[in-house]
Amino acid sequence: MGVLGDIFGALLADNSGTYGEALTAIELNWVKLFGKKGITLKNIYIPKEDGGTSEIDLLFITPKGIFVIESKNYSGWIFGDEYSQYWTQSLPNKQKNRFYNPVKQNRTHIKWLRNYLGEDVFCYSLIVFSVRCELKNVTVKSDYLSVIKRDDLVSEIGYLWKHLDDSLSDEQMEQIHQKMLVLTNVDEAVKQSHIDDINCKFYAKTEKELPVQSETALEITPDPENTPERICPRCGAPMILRTAKKGDNAGKQFYGCSAFPKCRCILNLDE
Repeated sequence: MGVLGDIFGALLADNSGTYGEALTAIELNWVKLFGKKGITLKNIYIPKEDGGTSEIDLLFITPKGIFVIESKNYSGWIFGDEYSQYWTQSLPNKQKNRFYNPVKQNRTHIKWLRNYLGEDVFCYSLIVFSVRCELKNVTVKSDYLSVIKRDDLVSEIGYLWKHLDDSLSDEQMEQIHQKMLVLTNVDEAVKQSHIDDINCKFYAKTEKELPVQSETALEITPDPENTPERICPRCGAPMILRTAKKGDNAGKQFYGCSAFPKCRCILNLDE
């Protein structure tokens, strides 16, 4: 759709991971406007060997290889390193939230991407955070990995462009594009199955690790390779998919703030 299409998409998106992905796609379009050839794809559901899927936020297919982008639309201070299981978000009200290490998350994405392509194509892992956050103590040492804020994406790719060798021809780029394109046009059943699988892993882990009666059990994000990312519009904490247990809405799912009971914000699934 180009820059204008992604701007329009961002305006229509909610204050969640979808919104952050739309803004990141805009930055990738600016990369292309500065003369760097690439094909952008969003929300790619890669099949796994167990029958599930691994959702990649964005792919940028270029002559330099594939930039695999994990978008995090978080606010506050961010702390973490590439080897720890969890990273920490610290909000201005001194509330702290843990979320699964996005470096590990994206490594799993790349694993299944290469498995699907059937070749060891060069991939560069980019973890892109919102401009609303500060990366206070984030350390990464591995090659072919960057953790940056969204407003640094254009300059980061520009720098990498000068230091990475070409590895894909135009024909190879288009072949990969066509293979990936079909994985963006999945039906709602595939998307719901993906969410259900994550939700199942989430509750299995929290019930095993923490007391069932503790509401704070939902403040710890487990380690599935993908966690549906919605951000609380009130306090900036991650939103958690929950199911009402009583009342007129018993059995229905909704998004509740992970900071409950300090924050009681809820969102309907279609919000």
